[in-house]
Amino acid sequence: MSDSRRPLPHDFHPPVAEFSVRSADFSPGGVLPDAHVFAKGNLSPQLSWEGAPEGTLSYAVTCYDPDAPTGSGFWHWSVVDIPAEVTELPQGAGSGGFKGLPEGAVQARNDYGSRDFGGAAPPPGDGPHRYVFTVYAVDQERLGTDADATPAVVGFNLRYHALGRAQLIAEYEHPQDQDTQD
Repeated sequence: MSDSRRPLPHDFHPPVAEFSVRSADFSPGGVLPDAHVFAKGNLSPQLSWEGAPEGTLSYAVTCYDPDAPTGSGFWHWSVVDIPAEVTELPQGAGSGGFKGLPEGAVQARNDYGSRDFGGAAPPPGDGPHRYVFTVYAVDQERLGTDADATPAVVGFNLRYHALGRAQLIAEYEHPQDQDTQD
């Protein structure tokens, strides 16, 4: 999939300050490891961030696949109300028993219909998909959404309350597609 064919969700939001996010699990532009694939490990990745703008009162983290063959992409993760003093989520914080997810954080529904991280699962024959992990610096302690919110409602609220944004993108494609490229 060409990056120019499918925009990222925040391409439609007003410009905000940028800060940095990184992961111990993958490099920017690299391949998303099996641990973060729905049918293999289904663990949310480790993420840490720094340099958020002054006035940040909380954070939100999302994972979005703009290349999903849906016409609207696919939301894999939406967690909001992460306290401002938290600048890292360990691997698996959004999965299973939510070990490492800070108290007060709220995971909204993803497009799988669950309230957790749902790993990569591109269909066979669809080529590589981008998985966009975005950390938002938010201007209020509570975004105003609950666990029943859809990713669209979370995104709507983030549009008006984001002070800053950091993104990290990895790719993954169905193993069947990787085998045919040799």
